[in-house]
Amino acid sequence: MTDFAARVEKISISGIREVFEAAGADAINMGLGQPDFPTPAHAKEAAKAAMDRGDTDGYTSNQGTESLREAISAKHARDNDLEVPPGNLIATSGGSEALHLAIMAHVDPGDEVLIPDPGFVSYEALTHLAGGTPVPLPLRDDLTLDPATVEDAITDDTAVFVVNSPANPTGAVQSVDDVRAFARIADEHDVVCVTDEVYEHIVFEGEHRSPMEFAETDNVVLVNACSKTYSMTGWRLGWVAASEPRVERMLRVHQYAQACASAPAQYAAEAALSGPQDRVAEMVAAFEERRGVLLDGLRDMGLEVPTPHGAFYAMPRVPEGWVEEVIERGVVVVPGEAFGENGAGLARLSYATGLDEIEAAIEVMREATRAVDG
Repeated sequence: MTDFAARVEKISISGIREVFEAAGADAINMGLGQPDFPTPAHAKEAAKAAMDRGDTDGYTSNQGTESLREAISAKHARDNDLEVPPGNLIATSGGSEALHLAIMAHVDPGDEVLIPDPGFVSYEALTHLAGGTPVPLPLRDDLTLDPATVEDAITDDTAVFVVNSPANPTGAVQSVDDVRAFARIADEHDVVCVTDEVYEHIVFEGEHRSPMEFAETDNVVLVNACSKTYSMTGWRLGWVAASEPRVERMLRVHQYAQACASAPAQYAAEAALSGPQDRVAEMVAAFEERRGVLLDGLRDMGLEVPTPHGAFYAMPRVPEGWVEEVIERGVVVVPGEAFGENGAGLARLSYATGLDEIEAAIEVMREATRAVDG
């Protein structure tokens, strides 16, 4: 009998999904990393128009339509002051596939991948699927990743280190000095920096900068998506940007695993990136208001929580039994250990839900805090 592959046995269903499945149908969901706003109307209309024209009936280029890649290139020039030619881009099935391509193309069995801990759940799992060894790195007290921690952890076996700013699950935003240091580390140590920038526009304090801006070599691979910025998680449209040699290797994986990103989603993404951006600012303003309400509520009940400067997550330090008590009372939160061993004693709360739900959840969490404090 054929056994299951060892690489699959090293991973399991995400702890986030396990929490969702355990929650009741009427639970208040503070665990979902998904904006509660509709996809911009002009993006949806563009997809409909493309379907009506018959432009979505067949495969696109493996890399994605030329017009989408031109729109992504223009976005990077506009938002990041980066020159990314259309030929240096691959449209992917969400940011998740972009991460998969970046890891698969650069990690051999036994290679080490340095990842933030707590950090996004896919980093560890994708490393295992590539046969690599994940090396979790602890964060600072403000939940940012110290470049010195990265540099100290590099060995002869290190192939990749992952940077995520703004970060899931912490909401932390790296400083410009940090980002510049990450680029230097990639250059000087000749290792690949995979920079996950899917939350780039959701910043309240500080600013988003990319290591690709500062790198002097091609050792930075950039991952992004329309999912969070344009509330398009269900459309599954992301991209990866890198030098031509790196894109060519990632394309080898993409063409066999995916062929091409969804054609309707490509036309929607092109319109979202090229059209009016006012909806993005409206969403960010709403998230900032919700953040204030949530942080005030958490601190009022005596919980310590670093102020998240971006994304739409907060990670308070919580007493033992708190997560279970909150979930039992009908509010979905995610235990910090779902994001790595250093997440123990923390919980991830998403404020990508309405103010009414957040205020109701705060009252439930206040009752749960009283219960576990005795």
